[in-house]
Amino acid sequence: MELIKRNIHMDCLKCKASTQITLEDDVIISDSRPDAAKLIMDRGNVTIDEVKVTDDHVNVKGKLDFHVLYLTEKGSSTESGNDVDQMQGSIPFEEMIFMDGIRSGDAVDTEWEIDDLSISLINSRKLSVQSLINLQMRCEEICDEETAVDLYSQDPVEFRKKAINVAAMAVRKKDLFRIKEEVEIPGSFPNILSMIWSEIVPGTVEFKVLEDKIALQGELRAFFLYRGEGDEEEICHYETTFPFAGSLDCPGCREGMIPEIRYQAQEREVEVRPDFDGEERVITFEQCLELDICIYEEDNIDILSDVYGVVKEVSVLDKNADFRRLLSRSSGKTKLSGHFKLQEEGVTLHKLLHTVSDLKIAEKNVVENGIEIVGSVTLQIFCECGGENGSYNVIRGNIPFQYVLEAEGVNDNCIFPVAAFVDQITPAIIDNEEVDVKCVLYFRSNIYEKWQEKIVEEIVVSEPDAEKMAALPGIAVYMVKDGDSLWDIGKRYYVPVSAIRQTNSLTSDEIKTGDKLLIVKGF
Repeated sequence: MELIKRNIHMDCLKCKASTQITLEDDVIISDSRPDAAKLIMDRGNVTIDEVKVTDDHVNVKGKLDFHVLYLTEKGSSTESGNDVDQMQGSIPFEEMIFMDGIRSGDAVDTEWEIDDLSISLINSRKLSVQSLINLQMRCEEICDEETAVDLYSQDPVEFRKKAINVAAMAVRKKDLFRIKEEVEIPGSFPNILSMIWSEIVPGTVEFKVLEDKIALQGELRAFFLYRGEGDEEEICHYETTFPFAGSLDCPGCREGMIPEIRYQAQEREVEVRPDFDGEERVITFEQCLELDICIYEEDNIDILSDVYGVVKEVSVLDKNADFRRLLSRSSGKTKLSGHFKLQEEGVTLHKLLHTVSDLKIAEKNVVENGIEIVGSVTLQIFCECGGENGSYNVIRGNIPFQYVLEAEGVNDNCIFPVAAFVDQITPAIIDNEEVDVKCVLYFRSNIYEKWQEKIVEEIVVSEPDAEKMAALPGIAVYMVKDGDSLWDIGKRYYVPVSAIRQTNSLTSDEIKTGDKLLIVKGF
């Protein structure tokens, strides 16, 4: 008697750990940069340089890269008196994290989030940089659940199967997607003398699985602040969007599979080059997206669930196996708005130049037929101001949100990674000091249900108990009791289910309490 088995690839979490790193440093402004009078915009990015795994510990080396836009002290920026400049720097870190169960040689995924970044002026040549970074470490393995799906036997034997639907792991990998773009500034803008500040942020990115490929499409939102050529070296700004599309090779993928892909934008270099007339008007850059790719395949599998012998004693050794299945896919949008005031005397709003947003999810909770998502959107609104203390300024604000993403049937046994994006940000000046901001939040999630299923691991065949077999009648009339099935009755009398159906002229396996069945032992 031989079990026919099939490997079902499931991803399982071996261990995980998280930690918070507090960074604090005083940073000197480079001698090549002018003195700072006031900080305007800032941003941060974390680079993980090394992850070293030892037994029960992970050592992480990396750095916080920060970038600051600031107003210069009068007369210190350039000979022409321009009053905005930028600087960048980094703070290295190294952290040893306890991770119970991890072993040398295991692969660890590291995710980071800047929970807080605070940069302030100590004096005109020195900055205070403080940051709180969340690190999450996960060690996931591909577990092959060797599942019995059929049985070969020369002896008469009865077996039954159970249909299950699983989301099996088909592909697990990391990759890079490179987006190369260039833009020529409009003819009404002066040539570029030097780039001061740039923001390039990916918006919503959609993924689709094709034959041995993954297709991507989305858009990049870009903002450039530069000094223009000319006697006054006018400071100019230009904002645009770049749609992009492309594909990555991904052997093993097939159309219809389920993509579960996280992405993070790397820092990029922005360069200015001449146009066909030799004038500095073309901005080029290459943006890389780091992709963490999981591809699942939905599969309906008939697994062996029980076996009994007709002429021999057959017993089953089983075990619990962990599976997951796709319960539903969900997406939704909600509108969000906030009202903010410029916190500085003697300044009036003249023009809004650029808005930077950062969406953070603080909680995800299962509620009735949905997922409650709680978080906030942090904003930096870069603006041009008038008045005696005019020039450039920033309005900072925070808009909390609470949204229920509809997901029928979701429960505490579900996994539901949520992707969230800020879309359609619309700031508007409503008077000289106040700004109204409207935006749309977009959420999407695949909801997977986890469960345990008993699977047949081994069949044990032995000679039948002579006394037990002798006690069984050759012919019997059995009255069906509550909860009985033809399978249970056949197993009790060592009679094939098909023989019971044939003897009693049954067209299906359905029986009800009180039915009388004729049982004839044929072997």
